[in-house]
Amino acid sequence: MSGFNSLITVDEALKRLLEAVRNFKLDVEKVCLEESVDRVCGEDLKAPVDIPPFDRSAVDGYAVRYVDVISASPHNPVELKVVGVSEAGYDLKMLPKVSSGEAVEIYTGAPLPSGADSVVMAEFCKRDGDRVWVSRPVACMQNISLRGEDFKAGELVVARGVKLKPWHIGALASLGITNILVYRRPKVLIASTGLELKQLGSEDNQGKIYDSTRPMLKALLKSINCTVLDLGILPDEPAYIAEALSKHLDSADLAVITGGTSLGLRDVTPEALNMLEESKLVFHGVRMRPGKPTGAYVAKGKLIFMLSGFPVASFIAFKVFIEPTIHAMMGSKPDPQPTVRAYITRRLAKPTGVKAYVRVRIYRSQDGFYAEPLRLTGSGILSTLTRGNGILTLDEEVEGVDEGEEVEVLLTQAFE
Repeated sequence: MSGFNSLITVDEALKRLLEAVRNFKLDVEKVCLEESVDRVCGEDLKAPVDIPPFDRSAVDGYAVRYVDVISASPHNPVELKVVGVSEAGYDLKMLPKVSSGEAVEIYTGAPLPSGADSVVMAEFCKRDGDRVWVSRPVACMQNISLRGEDFKAGELVVARGVKLKPWHIGALASLGITNILVYRRPKVLIASTGLELKQLGSEDNQGKIYDSTRPMLKALLKSINCTVLDLGILPDEPAYIAEALSKHLDSADLAVITGGTSLGLRDVTPEALNMLEESKLVFHGVRMRPGKPTGAYVAKGKLIFMLSGFPVASFIAFKVFIEPTIHAMMGSKPDPQPTVRAYITRRLAKPTGVKAYVRVRIYRSQDGFYAEPLRLTGSGILSTLTRGNGILTLDEEVEGVDEGEEVEVLLTQAFE
């Protein structure tokens, strides 16, 4: 862990980031309800009306007064006069009234007629003309969905900061809500540094490699509803990097720079960020593997992340630091990810004091799930993400895990 003046823990780095954006909140904008899925709700949404708006039948059958059928049985059915019908969508004012000895034919979702206090299921009734024989008693309010049973007027339906899912859309639609406030999409400035990088589509084969980290990070940002402002590949010149950021930072909510964050001769990103207006270091260097060179500055009132140029290290840093920070700006939380308990297939060792994120492949066997470690090191080996399907986190105090030990793995994709 030599090279950096000091290293901080993952938890301390995240604490500093969240403190840095504590007073920064995104604006809200009004959108159509049907276009709001996966956006973050920007207001507390309360039910304007009761749902259902009236007592309604939960089954097909006959609306009755329960006292009229209290003695009903298969051997002694109660005869009632059918005085009308109630179907879903009927005008409440046109409904017949149920008096003693009467019943109304009713269908699921239909409003309960005045005078009725229960519904007998159709299979316990026998109809002949305007007469029905009921062969089973019902309790008061049985087979009835009560007014306000789903939502009561004034009840909180969706809180500010909730990421809207299809079931939220359905609930709000049931209340007649057509437009809502959501937090606007965060605007993220992104750039790569590195003389060894070339753009996709480039024919330059003189010792250069395609820039894979920036496209991956752009996809990750878009997956959490961010708008990406791409500066491309910047030369390893501090003044050039600083000028490019200064020119565009006002248009963004935060920035992400990949590459040049370690301690090599060409690692000039920290120097460039120090040149920015009102520049202040948040942290640089974390006790984690991969991703040790991760850092952050605040400049011009904006948070700027420095990530390793290696794609796996950047992926881990994004999930650990950037995603929670962006959600904090909207008062929301990342979607929960599924985990699985599995047996590790070989021993893993690591230094204490370092939090490790191990790429693993989960597979199913007759006697349970197994986790095959792919790499603990090698932060540039993208195939560990494409071939793997999970991340095993080993906390700082852990020295490793033994073969056959049961571990909990965060799933990144489906497995056989």
